[in-house]
Amino acid sequence: MSALYPLKFKTIYKDKIWGGQKIKTYLGKDFGNLPNCGETWEISGVKSDVSVVSSGALQGESLADILEKYKDQLVGKKVYDRFGNIFPLLVKFIDANDWLSIQVHPDDELAKKRHNSFGKTEMWYIIESDPGSTLIAGFNQELDEKKYLEKFNSGHLEDILNKEEANADDVFFLPAGRVHTIGKGLLLAEIQQTSDITYRIYDFDRVDDKGNKRELHTEEALAAIDYKQYPDYKTRYNPVKNEDVHLVTCPYFTTNVMDFTEGTTKDYSNLDSFVIHVCVAGAYTITHAGNTYNVKMGECILLPNTVNNIIISTTTGFKILESYIE
Repeated sequence: MSALYPLKFKTIYKDKIWGGQKIKTYLGKDFGNLPNCGETWEISGVKSDVSVVSSGALQGESLADILEKYKDQLVGKKVYDRFGNIFPLLVKFIDANDWLSIQVHPDDELAKKRHNSFGKTEMWYIIESDPGSTLIAGFNQELDEKKYLEKFNSGHLEDILNKEEANADDVFFLPAGRVHTIGKGLLLAEIQQTSDITYRIYDFDRVDDKGNKRELHTEEALAAIDYKQYPDYKTRYNPVKNEDVHLVTCPYFTTNVMDFTEGTTKDYSNLDSFVIHVCVAGAYTITHAGNTYNVKMGECILLPNTVNNIIISTTTGFKILESYIE
């Protein structure tokens, strides 16, 4: 087997009813003949959309095949023991030119029982926002299923939802069970469990180009929803230049932000995990084992568990979301 190296993948583009043009105009990614692009899947082990390596000795091979072949060399022993031949994270960019549906995702237990799948805990990092853009995360009052259904059935669902202003560099952590949606005018990076299970609660009575409304999952959602109210739905952190700043830790991923004006080195030898970089601003070059890999805004790179020491150089500065599993 050839040695593993930092891996880049071909982007998977998704046309969505609510998608826009910022994937192209802001991130500089060409989605071709699609009328719009709501999502790009950058690193994916979801069976219907598995990522394919875009360059190097493993070019053309799928992430699933590489994981099966290299196992813990790719993801780390602890991660491989836990997840086997399923790559555990899905990384996306999302451009909302309109509100997404109000939705919720099941946790591991419910997803396993109903779909033989992982649940879906996720986080959002806002890359760019139109003035006044908002999103929904959680409830603005304590509820139970009965109270929730009263509001839902009377057409007053939006009255109980917590709405938040969202600006560039804001972070929102969304554990499975939290009702949420992304508002119009937001471009963001999403890091989540490998799952494509969404229960759509309300879709603003939208119709597609054939006049059909999208399917709702009202009943399925009831057992998935966390009806509690929480004191703070936005992740608080102190931005610092040229230092790793911790954002989120959960059983499924840890994410830091690196906002650097200069080069640096990274030693990942203490981690029993792969590392993903999501570049949300600027550009940089990784040097590893005498080879260089260029990464710019709108790109992601997967550092296998065997890629421990890297040199990062930059002329423009960069902002990276750095994720791994602890």
